[in-house]
Amino acid sequence: MKKFALAAAFLLGAAAAHADPIEGVWQTQPDEGSFAYVTIAPCGNAFCGTISRTFQDKAEYQSPNIGKQIVRSMTANGDGTYAGQVWRPANDKVYNGKASVSGNQMSLSGCVAGGLLCKSQTWVKLQ
Repeated sequence: MKKFALAAAFLLGAAAAHADPIEGVWQTQPDEGSFAYVTIAPCGNAFCGTISRTFQDKAEYQSPNIGKQIVRSMTANGDGTYAGQVWRPANDKVYNGKASVSGNQMSLSGCVAGGLLCKSQTWVKLQ
């Protein structure tokens, strides 16, 4: 039994060590005074980000957006960049999205007009 527990712990540790850079808990950049913690995890063959905590003026509050997907169907391009969709809660619109991860920061953009006009945010990885 002890060997099984050790093997399981090793495998879990190895899986965590090989997690994709986009996986984890991210703090969004403030948007109209609000920010959120977003948990990004695999969903099918892509990555999705779900709002897990919300803040207004640095105080936590129970937003109706908790549990909603803000990052949708992000697929890795193989060079540290991703493409998919992002939802902006402030106007309830979904945009073509792209992301780029570098260390503990991610640049996330929502775009219109075939990617010609984009608005970007920088998110910080918390865990």
